[in-house]
Amino acid sequence: MAEEIETKGVEYIKASDGRTIAQVIRNDFDDYGAFPPYLDTEEEKAHLAAAYGNIDPEAERKTKAHLTADELPLQIIMLNRNPGAVVKPHYHLVTERPQNSTRHQIMICRAGKMRINVYSKEGEHVTDVLLDPGDLILMFEGHSIEFLEPGTKAIEIKEGPFPETDEADKVDF
Repeated sequence: MAEEIETKGVEYIKASDGRTIAQVIRNDFDDYGAFPPYLDTEEEKAHLAAAYGNIDPEAERKTKAHLTADELPLQIIMLNRNPGAVVKPHYHLVTERPQNSTRHQIMICRAGKMRINVYSKEGEHVTDVLLDPGDLILMFEGHSIEFLEPGTKAIEIKEGPFPETDEADKVDF
């Protein structure tokens, strides 16, 4: 996996063997400059100007952060933009899909409070993560979820396609 950047608002959860099994991004994350895109070349800056309506490359460094490793099947990019910022119409090409042993999943807490219990795929309980509104977690392996307040709302995003049955979708511990 690519370099993990330690900064305020980003946490990496590791199994006992040291592999990363989850990444948490807190609502107060604001260290955009610590993450790619770094825009080191004139070619990168020219592409940025063409694709994003002539945005200043230095402003881009302070308002966009690719938080996940390039090789992961789910990507998290944080944006902090002002009115008038534009991303020109586009779509994304399908490239070679990574071979991962589990389907990755993102949970975003919209309201209330939730606890994500993080497990390795071997069943090792690694830690519990409390999510407040605006927090999210990218889970690479096992988990359970507890809703802690009335009216807790969440968004769940995971890799597809979904198997025909719930039983075919997951392994229970």
